[in-house]
Amino acid sequence: MPELPEVEAARRAIEEHCLGKKITRCSAAEDPKVIDGVSPSDFESSLVGKTILAALRKGKNLWLRLDSPPFPTFQFGMTGAIYIKGVAVTKYKRSAVSSTDEWPSKYSKVFIELDDGLELSFTDKRRFAKVRLLEDPESVPPISELGPDALNELMQVNEFVDSLSKKKIAIKALLLDQSYISGIGNWIADEVLYQVIEKALEVGADSNQFPENWIFHSREKKPGKAFVDGKKIDFITAGGRTSAYVPELQKLKGNQSEKVRQSKSRKVMSDKNSHDQEESESSDREEEESKEAPKSKKSENATGGTKKRQKKLNDADDNGDKPQKPTKGRTKKQANMAKNSSNKRTKSGQASPPQKRKARK
Repeated sequence: MPELPEVEAARRAIEEHCLGKKITRCSAAEDPKVIDGVSPSDFESSLVGKTILAALRKGKNLWLRLDSPPFPTFQFGMTGAIYIKGVAVTKYKRSAVSSTDEWPSKYSKVFIELDDGLELSFTDKRRFAKVRLLEDPESVPPISELGPDALNELMQVNEFVDSLSKKKIAIKALLLDQSYISGIGNWIADEVLYQVIEKALEVGADSNQFPENWIFHSREKKPGKAFVDGKKIDFITAGGRTSAYVPELQKLKGNQSEKVRQSKSRKVMSDKNSHDQEESESSDREEEESKEAPKSKKSENATGGTKKRQKKLNDADDNGDKPQKPTKGRTKKQANMAKNSSNKRTKSGQASPPQKRKARK
């Protein structure tokens, strides 16, 4: 994506060709994903008639200061780019619009015409950019949340070293953290760890002028086919981003390497001890639960049996009977017959006469 050098190159082009000129025409695309928080018509009417006084940048964000607010701001995203008709500007290759394309490009999100006839366009192929209209861009996110600019607000060496010593994070992830240092993106972070950023600014972000021994030229090559000065370039994931580095050169030496090894070893042991403790606690809980389960089941059975006996007593009281004690050896059918006989005696108020047995022949 466009990083500090590309955005700075666009800022310098606007500063050189557009300052002091009045906006006579403006067109904003019907694309709320990019034109953020303002309707195209309001965006257009807020710019027409205004004069461009300055082009400003912090990190990867650019904005135009007009003779009165609000001011248009541009967050370049993955493929944002600014073109000025008839002016050669640095093109980020993934966002570059062909010179044979129509003007303004079909990817144009904001088109501006100035009073001398000069035209400029902000394009975005993949629509991850954000164009906003703000009263004070530096006082609100995303610009207000940015750390010192990597070009214009450099920290002193001792201040930088001191701040690094307080961080517990991978160096690549830290360089990509815009709240720490703003403007550094993926390719610059890799190059910072291998080279320096200064050269990219000297050549206006034109990669054709980058030294041949920069790994930048091999970023798009497949693993195993990327080399710099005859040394193999490896690709790993660091800070959630694909990172290119030269293992033969970019490695810690001596006591630095030993400190890192010891730190990793302590972390592994800490993680292992924590895992073992969790497993032990889990095992203890399972053992306790297994011991409690039979007791609980026995208690439930005892409670269930008591409830059944109580129910029989209640039923007998409702019928005016005394509960009959179960007789060993009696079948369920015999027990029911005895109960029916008892009920008949209760209804008639007297016992039923005994049945005569038939004499056996």
